[in-house]
Amino acid sequence: MSKKQSYLKSPDLLPISEKDRKITPLGYSFMWVGMVVVLATFAIGGAGVMSLPLPMVILATVIGSLAIGLFISLTADIGIEHGLSFPVYMRAPFGTIGTHIPSIVRGLAASMWFGINTYFGSTAMNGILNILFGFDNWFVCFLIFAVLQLINTALGIKAVERFADLAAPVIILISCWMYVSLSDTAASQGRDIWSWAENPVTGGAAFTAFLVVIFSNMGFWATLSADIPSISRFMKAPKNEKSWMKRNKSSLIGNLVALPLTQAFMVAIGGVAYIAVMNYDPVIALQEAASGFILGILLLMIVLAQWSTNISANIVPAATIFSNVGGPKFPFWAGVVAAGIAGTIVQPWNLFGVIIPVLLFVGGILSAIVGILVADYYFLRKRRVNVPDLYESTGQFRYMNGVNVAGFIAWVVGAVASYFVPSYSFLVGFLVGAGVYYVLAKYWWFAKYKQAEIEDPDDNKYLGLSVGRDWTIEGTEAESPVPTPTPSSEGPSITA
Repeated sequence: MSKKQSYLKSPDLLPISEKDRKITPLGYSFMWVGMVVVLATFAIGGAGVMSLPLPMVILATVIGSLAIGLFISLTADIGIEHGLSFPVYMRAPFGTIGTHIPSIVRGLAASMWFGINTYFGSTAMNGILNILFGFDNWFVCFLIFAVLQLINTALGIKAVERFADLAAPVIILISCWMYVSLSDTAASQGRDIWSWAENPVTGGAAFTAFLVVIFSNMGFWATLSADIPSISRFMKAPKNEKSWMKRNKSSLIGNLVALPLTQAFMVAIGGVAYIAVMNYDPVIALQEAASGFILGILLLMIVLAQWSTNISANIVPAATIFSNVGGPKFPFWAGVVAAGIAGTIVQPWNLFGVIIPVLLFVGGILSAIVGILVADYYFLRKRRVNVPDLYESTGQFRYMNGVNVAGFIAWVVGAVASYFVPSYSFLVGFLVGAGVYYVLAKYWWFAKYKQAEIEDPDDNKYLGLSVGRDWTIEGTEAESPVPTPTPSSEGPSITA
């Protein structure tokens, strides 16, 4: 095997077979509960009630969450149907070498969020230690908390689900208590949480503020809508299921039910926290609204939530991407360490003041990638993928020296377009990126570089799970007959 082939066939990035998929619909929904409880979610609520009443903020959140949930579900099918991770499929619209640039951007964004969430959790951990032992050093807590999360992630994706299963019910129960406590505090200040707004706006200004809340929610999850295949490839799904809805049941329940409900509730808590104590940070709000044992339990909920969130939404995707870039000598655990280092270098403790602009900006950049993925997977390849060639340095995805120029042009145009309309950043980036890529690829790039699945759209050759196929790659340890016969009831533990 050549060096380049080995590099493309990194063991951590091979397709996941049906028998090795362990995440259930309930498990994925619980992952969402943990992923949503983050400081940025509360910040959306706090920023929203500065100009809009809480019911309008919640409505905008539900709309934005349902919209981004739909985009996440669309791209999740890449992992469910073919068992492919985000950085591997990105070789199709960007090339075997070109994939590294957008992938690294996504990996760095995930690492940044890891740092932000770790800082948020470390302040809560510091609060607990202060209550119990009088200890007060948030940076030491940051380092300890970061190391614990990285070790947990390196144990594998199943450890993520087990942790989310444990944390999610606790998070839900204590979040309800938090909401009631903060509501009482707001009432004691003479503020009605359902009608109060710090600087109420009307007319066009209200509509703009409403849109900002919608697209802030979408921008927050734009990162996951791009690389959800890195998680969805581990979801349980039925073989030989032609129905897109039935095959993606686990994904749809999590993305269109668990996400909107949990996101709306946590945004509401952020809004109520701001109304109650003029600060959307629940750690600060809770320290003013509670004390003693109760405060310690609530702070523990925040620590658990950040732990669960970071593993699922940030460390796993970032580590998978960095492993892809580094090749077989840079395994998944090394990618985990790289994500931790990058998330610390960005100094997340200094990013809170610009969190909403960051959400809109990052959302616009990544939405163009999501648009390109959807256009490539659904409209050009029609869900058929020549998977073996994704792992070949001289295959159809080499394009021009490993780069798909159409993908890069579409990404730049989509990202620039989104920058000039920040209130609509995700939608504009998605539509422009998808449209430009479709036209350039169909009428120019793929006319020069023929794609086997487009030239010969044969289901039995190029579909995966829906025709009973587990993709295997020649020249790897995972090589086995295709399609795999009836799977055993128990498979090996999953590693990302």
